[in-house]
Amino acid sequence: MSGLNWNAGWYSARIIQPIGAAVVPALCFAAFDQLRRNSVARPLDLLLHLIPVSLVAALVVFWRAPIDVALFAIYLGYGIALLRVARQGPGALAAVRISDEWTAHKALVAVAILLVMTAFIDAAVSLDLSFANGQQARTLLTVASVLWLTVAGYAATVADDTRPQTEPNAPERSVVLAAPEALSSLPSSSGSEEDAAIVQRIDALMSAQHLYRDPDLTLERLARRVGIPARQISGALNRVHGRNVSQIVNEYRVDDAKRRLVATRDPVTVIMLESGFGTKSNFNREFLRIMGMTPSAYRRVGSETPAAPEGQAEAPVSS
Repeated sequence: MSGLNWNAGWYSARIIQPIGAAVVPALCFAAFDQLRRNSVARPLDLLLHLIPVSLVAALVVFWRAPIDVALFAIYLGYGIALLRVARQGPGALAAVRISDEWTAHKALVAVAILLVMTAFIDAAVSLDLSFANGQQARTLLTVASVLWLTVAGYAATVADDTRPQTEPNAPERSVVLAAPEALSSLPSSSGSEEDAAIVQRIDALMSAQHLYRDPDLTLERLARRVGIPARQISGALNRVHGRNVSQIVNEYRVDDAKRRLVATRDPVTVIMLESGFGTKSNFNREFLRIMGMTPSAYRRVGSETPAAPEGQAEAPVSS
């Protein structure tokens, strides 16, 4: 629309452009909001986001003067809203694969910063048109377009790839776990009894059903299986273990891979997939973080401790 307006002189673009511009930040927020929950946005969920769009449409028809101010407020407001979501950490994106939480979180931060930057770029363009006859307006718009194509394209690709393609609302087999009796054996003495109970409940589920072997495991799915809210699980694991959910789950996967590397001659790639890792880069990175060596090196030197029996998994490795 900017190109048609500035280069082709198409007058209709001047009408469509502000309305389209108001839609973009709302769609960005709605997209990441879907990664916070285990359901696709319904039309009713998007109605609230139509308010700023409707406001800009009304201004286009009746009073064009405040359009730039309105767009500045919309972009800045949505940018700040996404930054507030980002401050909650990767665990806030409960509908993405646990192993991809940090990647999706980076995309979220990138889009949030881009929205804030766009607000000030639009303000600079408006000031340039008002006081400098638009001498720098085209340059500023070109820079903004390149930023949007780069960052938004990256974020859209990454965010789409981090959400499991299977139906998230499909019924899952639930598990009933007995309430933990002994809390003193947990790795932290500073956590509350409630946190310790949650951690032991997660450990029982992982050990009994090897849930970590699911490469599409999300925090929301884990929460449904345990029957505890996702944010409560994330907070408890962080307070007790001092690490996030993604790291804890990957530690279960690495423990499983360690046993297979020593006890079998299966190819490393097969072990990686059967342990729950989706990519080789993530497998190698997490294995190196936990064990201080690559999977191939670990297989060569062997394990100093006996491998866990088939059907069991070790507790998460302490940092």
